[in-house]
Amino acid sequence: MLAHMFKDKGVWGDKQDHRGAFLIDQSPGYFEPIWNYLRHGQLIVNDGIDLLGVLEEARFFGMDSLIEHLKVAIKNSQPPEDHLPISRKEFVRCLLATPTKSEMRCQGLNFSGAELSHLDLRYINFKITNLNCCNLAHANLCWSQMLCSNAEGASLKRCNFEDPSGLKANLEGANLKGVDMEGSQMTGINLRVATLKNAKLKNCSLRGATLTGTDLENCDLLPSSWDYRRLPPRRLIFLYF
Repeated sequence: MLAHMFKDKGVWGDKQDHRGAFLIDQSPGYFEPIWNYLRHGQLIVNDGIDLLGVLEEARFFGMDSLIEHLKVAIKNSQPPEDHLPISRKEFVRCLLATPTKSEMRCQGLNFSGAELSHLDLRYINFKITNLNCCNLAHANLCWSQMLCSNAEGASLKRCNFEDPSGLKANLEGANLKGVDMEGSQMTGINLRVATLKNAKLKNCSLRGATLTGTDLENCDLLPSSWDYRRLPPRRLIFLYF
């Protein structure tokens, strides 16, 4: 290693003292694992030593074989990615810590199969969130933002999306295939280009709802309160009564 480092002495410039010794200004803590590797041929790192720091030292000294060992060790030391759905208990804890009228940002989180029924979910931002098969029955979702979320197969039965102050829930572009929204209060809701194929919308209030480009194929809409004039004509043939 040292022979490789000093074969071109010109790169060291004025880092020699009057006795001809070279000054190597590197961290001794990070050098210890390198020294042990030269002694034993094994990577031995004590607790509290940052592997990234040792990796930079190995690169400085040009130790290619040790660099590969360190890369593997760093990769193995990383905690596994958590893709598990958020539980009701975890979510309720976050809700209690957030003021009622403050927006709570949950974009991109995984709530697949979660039990979130009967919760006050006002002002929650569920944009691009995974709500697949989630139980949101009887939840208060007024002014909720669910743009492009995936709520396929979810239960939204008897939910409230209507805000007395006039703020509207936004489900634009959401995947709502097969959702159960029976009895939900959805006045003024934005369902533009959302997919509601095979959804149950019985007894829903859809007055003033935005349904431009909404896919309502095989939806069960009766007896719901809605304005058929707001529906795109090409979609009417798909309604199931």
